Amino acid sequence: MTSINKFSHPSTQFSTEISASKKKRIGILIVAYNAVTTLVKVLKRIPTEVWENVEEVVVFDDASQDNTYELAFGYKLTSKIKHLEVFRNQKNLGYGGNQKLGYQYLIDKNFDVVVLLHGDGQYAPEILSHLYQPIVRGEADAVFGSRMMSDYGGAMKGGMPLYKYVGNRILTTFENWTLDMNLTEFHSGYRAYNLHCLKQINLYNMTDDFHFDTEIIIKLHHQGFKIKEVPIPTYYGDEICHVNGMKYANDVFRSVLRYKKTINSTHRCHEYEEYFVNYPIKTSKYSSHYFFSQLAGSKNRILDIGCGEGFFASLIASKNSVTGIDHVEHPIHESIFEKYISTDLEQGLQPIYCEIGDCQFDRVLLQDVLEHLRFANPLLRDCHSLLKEQGLLCVSVPNVANITVRLSLLLGNWTYRERGILDKTHYRFYTRKTARKLLKKNNYDIIREMMTVMPIELVLGLPAKHWLMVILNRILVFFTALMPELLGYQCVFVARSKKVKNDCKTD
Repeated sequence: MTSINKFSHPSTQFSTEISASKKKRIGILIVAYNAVTTLVKVLKRIPTEVWENVEEVVVFDDASQDNTYELAFGYKLTSKIKHLEVFRNQKNLGYGGNQKLGYQYLIDKNFDVVVLLHGDGQYAPEILSHLYQPIVRGEADAVFGSRMMSDYGGAMKGGMPLYKYVGNRILTTFENWTLDMNLTEFHSGYRAYNLHCLKQINLYNMTDDFHFDTEIIIKLHHQGFKIKEVPIPTYYGDEICHVNGMKYANDVFRSVLRYKKTINSTHRCHEYEEYFVNYPIKTSKYSSHYFFSQLAGSKNRILDIGCGEGFFASLIASKNSVTGIDHVEHPIHESIFEKYISTDLEQGLQPIYCEIGDCQFDRVLLQDVLEHLRFANPLLRDCHSLLKEQGLLCVSVPNVANITVRLSLLLGNWTYRERGILDKTHYRFYTRKTARKLLKKNNYDIIREMMTVMPIELVLGLPAKHWLMVILNRILVFFTALMPELLGYQCVFVARSKKVKNDCKTD
């Protein structure tokens, strides 16, 4: 094994304990491209203790234009290392694509842990065990090597060019701020993953390019996996860099913003599409969810029609008994419902009366449901028999007369979107007047009307409690009260069945 003074440090001293696998099946994935001058050196620098504790070291040559594959295969034969495997991709898959292939290879073989090592020698094989040991001990789901930690003197001392150091710091600061994280470095390629966690991440809709490393951090963080950083030395030699720095920075910046757009439900970006929610909870004051949370009250029996994945129901279930109805087979929050029934609401509720039983409800909620139906009358008529004597029907529909739609139409633009007033799944469009008329036609007495404010926090991607959002929301509340038909985003109605003649109080 070759020793390199550059990596001499007390924390690089090896021990049986640090290298031990503790019965975990550990794989080392080496990604290589045109690494004929460096790959064998990297393999030789892997400590003996690591070779003895990992089950397989696998090299994936990404269709190199030199003899990287032949050299690696020759080394396998001459070294007679049985648990070294070498593969050559028939076509170049890209940095991210090569990782996907390698991870899936180890997942299919039921490995527990993988360490990603580059074949160009930029990262120190001598400290491989420092990457996988926190996962082996159950302290982390992912471990990232950081060159920005000072244990080895820092990135600049290791020869990182100034422009790369500055760019790295700027991007990392932006990513930490935008994603609410606190990593010292996002852009090291020296990493270890718990493969049982990696199986829960959709890798195949992610990029094949170099910002794959950023996307996987975003997904790990989003899904709540525990990330740990360990210090690693910095080394810049005469290896050829295949990364276009400006393009990479732009890709990282765009990727973070595309993630924010997706989780804010303003755009469904394919690499993060599993995180897209058609109807996210609006937490701002005077939003529809704000009104419906108040209307739900406490200790009530509630029927949430069109409950979707149960996001809103999860907010009120602790104080109420909630039954959910929607076409979704198994909602994400199905467990919070007292009962959940899957049905096609277009047919009304008569086909599922037997499943509802003799239950009657204090509140029947129709949050943004009617606009998705070609014919709303059957559903509204069926709700009469489900309301208790003093029960309330709570309805919200988008206001198609909102200023944003009017201006778009004035400019000759009527574009359907993933969500919002012009959601592409809307069959019907309502103003406050036409929605009021629909409820009265179906024998409901309207006892209260409200107009919600436009959810600008979803558009700007800022929390509703952000000081700017609080100020803008208050301004919108004032002007929406003055011009409800023009600025109102949704029409909210509270109604009772006409079979009941009573006062207009609400709880």
